[in-house]
Amino acid sequence: MIYLDHAATTPVLPVVREAMLPFFGERFGNPSGLYAAGRDAQAAVDGARAIVANCLNARPAEIVFTSGGTESINSAILGIAYAMRRAGAGHHVITTAIEHHAGLHAAQFLEELGFEVTYVGCDSKGKLDLAEFEASLRPGTVLASVMLANNEVGAIQPVAELSRLLRRYATASGHRVLLHTDAVQAPGWLEIDVEALGVDALSLSAHKFGGPKGTGVFYLRRATPFRQLLHGGGQESQKRAGTENVAGIAGTAVALELASTATLVRSERVRLLRDRLRDGILTAVPGALGNGCQVDCLPNNLNVSFPGIESDQLVAALDSRGIAASSGSACSNSTWEPSHVLMAMGVPIRRAVASLRFSLGSGTTEAEVAAVLAIIPDEVRRVAAMSSEIRVVSSE
Repeated sequence: MIYLDHAATTPVLPVVREAMLPFFGERFGNPSGLYAAGRDAQAAVDGARAIVANCLNARPAEIVFTSGGTESINSAILGIAYAMRRAGAGHHVITTAIEHHAGLHAAQFLEELGFEVTYVGCDSKGKLDLAEFEASLRPGTVLASVMLANNEVGAIQPVAELSRLLRRYATASGHRVLLHTDAVQAPGWLEIDVEALGVDALSLSAHKFGGPKGTGVFYLRRATPFRQLLHGGGQESQKRAGTENVAGIAGTAVALELASTATLVRSERVRLLRDRLRDGILTAVPGALGNGCQVDCLPNNLNVSFPGIESDQLVAALDSRGIAASSGSACSNSTWEPSHVLMAMGVPIRRAVASLRFSLGSGTTEAEVAAVLAIIPDEVRRVAAMSSEIRVVSSE
């Protein structure tokens, strides 16, 4: 298999798997236990927390381990917004129209709870409209949630600039607006420094950077108002109840440390491969169009629309040839709907439903890119011809 869907998930790295194995066997203790096995498990969690904090330039006490990116994003949006409303700060939240569904659906749930939410748009490249964002600020705005890098087209958002804007707004108005970013797609490709970004909360998911599924990271700046979502025990400094996934946490720390090493070198190598794939497709497939920007974006992400096809048919055709790619967001493949990101960018609906996302990984090779370029033109022609025949039969 030539795997080009790393934005959906990544293989667990061998060194990560090795770091996890002891916690499925002899080191099986519950971190809440006061005896030796429990203390050993707690020491492993504490050690992992220190590593993750160091990777993010945060304090260990600001790191909360969760079940994944979705929980981390929901915790930030719902937990902060609810706490701010309880404190009397207001009930208005700003987010963008191109967030992952974990963020969009959390914002929609806030609306059911009586919050007002503004969904800021973007330009044709998937970049946040800064003027619209600033115009959305008002008395009663308590939280802004803007993803660092988009999962479908790879556009990097100016989160640090938004942080500076919010600080200026706080100085001028006397009203503080907290800032959360979904950074799930960033590790391994961007350097992540919570101080440089200026965020109050940040979300990660381990399986996006060589770690295990089922483990996430939620950074919450010290003294940030927060109301936990999961209630029960006092784990994670009473911010996330439930027995910790010690094996997953240990693997997450190793994976993030590796992803945070040689980031620029890795990104440049993969960017060259991505550009070769893009240029090859656009040259070999008449009418193919790239979606989103290719500058100031994730180096591994390529979104392309192919004329005369529907994306799920081409995904199936490529799969039969041993190539794994994605039609839009991996989390929405069970429904036939155009990408909400592409629609927000103003992409016509026929072009949106004909889009594929190729996301390369650190292990992607030149030979794999060459093999994909040799296969794609024939498969696009074959799928387009089948689609044309189906439309003719349907019209008759």
